[in-house]
Amino acid sequence: MIEWFTTIAIIVSLIAGLAALVLGGIGRKPDDYSVLPTAAVALVLLVQIVIGIVAPFVGNEPTGDLVEWWIYLVTALVLPLASIAWALVDRTRWATVVMGVASLAVAVMLYRMQQIWFVQGLPIG
Repeated sequence: MIEWFTTIAIIVSLIAGLAALVLGGIGRKPDDYSVLPTAAVALVLLVQIVIGIVAPFVGNEPTGDLVEWWIYLVTALVLPLASIAWALVDRTRWATVVMGVASLAVAVMLYRMQQIWFVQGLPIG
């Protein structure tokens, strides 16, 4: 279940990042609707926290370091929340670009988290 959800979270982050970069590229300033994709990324990460707490108890333990996984998750959650807060305060097109970059950075972090959970620590060969 966690692999499936993490893959969906990566896709949501990529779409939100690209949408925000396009909106910033055409000069659109952030409004209440343009922050929704980045807010969706934050919501997906909150669900990921619940899954990360429950998964080891139902037998889906990570193959890598769990502490590293949690550090990535907390950092990934801070990025979209901080970029949304800045976008709502600043209201310039660059704030929209920052939301896009933050969402793309979250996609990379989620990919690394997926590697930690499923690949890292497995014997090679």
